[in-house]
Amino acid sequence: MNGDLFHPAGSSPSPEKAAAGSPLADRMRPATLEEMVGQQELLGERGPLRLLLTGDALPSLLLWGPPGCGKTTLARLVAGHTAARFAEYSAVAVGSKELKAVMAESARLREATGRRTVLFLDEIHRFNKAQQDALLPWVERGDVTLIGATTENPSFEVNSALISRTRLFVLKPLAPDDVRALLERALAAPAGLDGALVLADDALDALARLGEGDARASLGLLEAVAAAAAAGALPTEGAPLSAEMIGPVLQRRAARFDKSGDEHFNVISALHKSIRNSDVQAAVYWLARMLEGGEDRLYVARRLVRFASEDVGMAAPEMLARTLAARDAVHFLGPPEGDLALVQAVVDLALSPKSNALYRAEKAVRREVSEGVNPPVPLQLRNAPTRLMKETGHGAGYVYAHDTNDGIGDMDCLPAELAGHEFYRPGGRGYEQELAARMEHIRRWHEQRRSRRDGTDAD
Repeated sequence: MNGDLFHPAGSSPSPEKAAAGSPLADRMRPATLEEMVGQQELLGERGPLRLLLTGDALPSLLLWGPPGCGKTTLARLVAGHTAARFAEYSAVAVGSKELKAVMAESARLREATGRRTVLFLDEIHRFNKAQQDALLPWVERGDVTLIGATTENPSFEVNSALISRTRLFVLKPLAPDDVRALLERALAAPAGLDGALVLADDALDALARLGEGDARASLGLLEAVAAAAAAGALPTEGAPLSAEMIGPVLQRRAARFDKSGDEHFNVISALHKSIRNSDVQAAVYWLARMLEGGEDRLYVARRLVRFASEDVGMAAPEMLARTLAARDAVHFLGPPEGDLALVQAVVDLALSPKSNALYRAEKAVRREVSEGVNPPVPLQLRNAPTRLMKETGHGAGYVYAHDTNDGIGDMDCLPAELAGHEFYRPGGRGYEQELAARMEHIRRWHEQRRSRRDGTDAD
C-alpha cells in the first residue's frame, strides 16, 4: 500500500503527544515502529530501512519526501529504535553556533560513555553550503548519526559531499485511502476526537482528497471541522455530516505547488512535455496547477514563447507571434483576465504541428562554432569600403541575389572548410514541408550550376 506512517485504527499515542492543546496531527503520531503502516517499500519485511534497523549500527540518513508524508515521525521512531540519544532541530530555527555545541557535547558523550547521538535536522535544505559542510567532520568521525529531512530535491539543495555520507530514502505522498484511514482513526481515538464528530463517507473522502497526500493538512482540516461543530456552526446530532454540510468550513485550498522549489520544476516540465506530446487536456491541467499555485504569469508566458521556437519552430512559425501576443495580453490584463490568453496559447501550441529542427540546428551550429576551426569569412562575403580592401579581394565574386532571374546568387556562403555542412534540416510536418521543398529546389539549383562549370551537366 502506498502511503502513511500512521496506524489506521486502534493504537494510542504516547501521553506527551496527547497533551492538551497539541495539534490533532501531532496527537495521532504512532508511538512505535510496529504501529506504522505504509511506505512498505522502505519499511516492509524486506524493506531497506527495516533491514538497517535490525541492529544498532544506524547509518546517517537523508529522508526526501513531500510535506505530511511522515519524515519527522519516521526520524523520531527510527532514533527510538536505537540506544542512541536523540536531538531534534529545525534548520529554520537553529544556528551554526548552537549546532556546533550540540556536536561537541555528542563527541564528549561518545568518548565518555560510548553512547552515540542521533541528530535529526528537519528542513536541512535551509542550511547553506558552509553550514552543511560544517556537519561533515562530526558525521565522518561518528560523533553523530545525522538524519536529515527535506521536501526539496537533494540533488540541488544538499551538498554532494553530505549526500555521499548518508543513505537516501525517498518517501511517497500518502494515498487517499491511507489519509482516510488516518481520519477515521482520529475520529475514534481517545487522544483524537473520541467520537465527538461523525462524518459521512463523502465528507471523509473530501477531507482526504483536499490534503493532496499530506496527512497533516487533512488532519488540520478535520480539526477545523470539529472546532466549527463545537462552536455550533455545524449540526452535531442526527445524520453524519456530509461534504456539502462541512464545505463552508473548509477554506479553498491552493493546488500543491511551490513556486521556487522542486514542484515548480516538476510541473513546468509536465506542462512542456504535455504540449510537446500534443496532449491538450494534460497541458491545460498542468497550466491550471501552476496558475492556481500562484505562479508568475509572465514566467509561464516566457516558457510558452520559448516552446514556440524550440518545439514548434518552423512547422508553424506563426506560433511565435501568437505566444508573444499572449504574453502582451497577460501583461496588459493581469490575472485573472489575462489567464485566458495563456490557456489559449497552450491549446494552440498543443494542437500545432511540431518540429525541433530549429533547436537541433542551434545545437549543431553552436557545437561547430565552439569546437570547430572557425575559418575566416570568404572574400566574396566581405564588404570593401576602401580601395585597399578591394585590391586585396574583398567582395570579389559577390553576386547580388536580387539581380538574378532566380533570386539566388551562384556563390558559396559557407567557408570552403565547411562546404556541404547541414545544420538546419526541416522536418516533415506543417510549414516545414514547404521549407524542405524550397531547400531541395535551392540545392538542385546550385548542383546544376556546379555541373555546368565542371562540364558534367546532364541537362
